[in-house]
Amino acid sequence: MRRHTGHGPSRRRPLCVADGVRALKKVPDFLADAHDPRDPNPWLAIYLDSSIPIDEDVKRAWLEDSSSRSRQFLLPVVRPLARTCIVLVQLLKIIMPSSVTSSRVLHRFLAWSLKHFVSPNANWLILRHFNLGAEILAFVAANVPDAKIPPLNDMRLTGLDQIKDDAFLKHDLNLFNFVIYLNRELRAQGRQVEPVVAPDFSAITDGPLPLQSMPDRWTNVIDLQTAIELYTPVYQLFLTDNDFWRATNSLQVDETIAIYASRILNDPTPMLLVNNRHPLVPMSTLRAGFRLVLHGLSTEMMHALLVKKKREQALARARNAACEQVELGG
Repeated sequence: MRRHTGHGPSRRRPLCVADGVRALKKVPDFLADAHDPRDPNPWLAIYLDSSIPIDEDVKRAWLEDSSSRSRQFLLPVVRPLARTCIVLVQLLKIIMPSSVTSSRVLHRFLAWSLKHFVSPNANWLILRHFNLGAEILAFVAANVPDAKIPPLNDMRLTGLDQIKDDAFLKHDLNLFNFVIYLNRELRAQGRQVEPVVAPDFSAITDGPLPLQSMPDRWTNVIDLQTAIELYTPVYQLFLTDNDFWRATNSLQVDETIAIYASRILNDPTPMLLVNNRHPLVPMSTLRAGFRLVLHGLSTEMMHALLVKKKREQALARARNAACEQVELGG
């Protein structure tokens, strides 16, 4: 990818501030550089394309992170080394299954390293993911009437320090427990998730999330994909083999949640947005890092679609109310 030469307009980078709104601190290179038809910038093309549903700020942060030097130069080196470590840790787990296991140590390390080494955009996207995942599950639950689902772990995180409370582990537990609770209810009642004429979108936030500002030291440079590849073998090392396998297998449940949303909306679009598929066929843990990135993107697209549907519903109701007012007035 092209490098910044130091010429051209002043650059400001997006920064996450306390109320969750993204303030422009610097314009990313793919927006600041002039378009050259003989050498078009692929990041600009992807940014301008609107074929998939995704929040505009999220797309900008995602592409700025993806076009960073960290991803360009570190990821190709880190990825094969990280996958080699996954194999080595798996061999260690076979010999000494409980040699190094501590979710508490793991999450404290994750919180500390995210604050000190991972880019502001990546940290912002990670915190968004916990919130959006919780909202999507709540949306499904709200639109399956008479299904009594016990409370799940609260994943509406606002700051990186909250990750210390086993956040990543609880995120996975919520997903599997939700599927178990929901389908036990549906099986007992002899029914399935069905289309809803007027879906309940109250769980879906339309607007910025209440996130704290992200650390922006000179050391906060590692992009999202590189960070995930680095963390995957660490995650495997400090979790039990069962917890790690559950975490990696949870990625394929993206398709399950998408099917629920498609049935509720009576729209196949959520299923089309998912890349992690076929939960009946577990995949190797070697590609867990890459699939986790796809999981994050699928969650963002799913949430953006639900926000769009929520706005359409509100607009339709406003129009109907206005028509009723006209009819009454006439």
